[in-house]
Amino acid sequence: METEALNIAAVVAGAVAGFLLGMILYHPRVLGTIWADGSGVDLNGSPPIAAFAMQILGLVALAIVVGMTATINFLGTALLAILAAAFLTLGNGAFARKSKGALAVDGLYILGAGVLMIAAQGLL
Repeated sequence: METEALNIAAVVAGAVAGFLLGMILYHPRVLGTIWADGSGVDLNGSPPIAAFAMQILGLVALAIVVGMTATINFLGTALLAILAAAFLTLGNGAFARKSKGALAVDGLYILGAGVLMIAAQGLL
């Protein structure tokens, strides 16, 4: 099996695209109010810096996994990693008793970010 080098530009672009998707989806004018109400989060509070940092680290890690699977042309592994991240996020949210709307936003975010990461690998 022939492998390619990890496409760092695509990894960075995928992680950034995922973060931007989160900024859009979780914005109060999009789905942020549904998510906040169902998650018990006050959108008027100060930004949770630690949560942003963990989110960025998670996005970078997932983008690297997606990029690594692109080096061997095995999309199935990337899809499985994205689904694993989504199900773990949904399971955690369900334990925290988030509403169905909040869970849907969280799941949509993970799946959407994963799609953007795959697209970045294909385009760059």
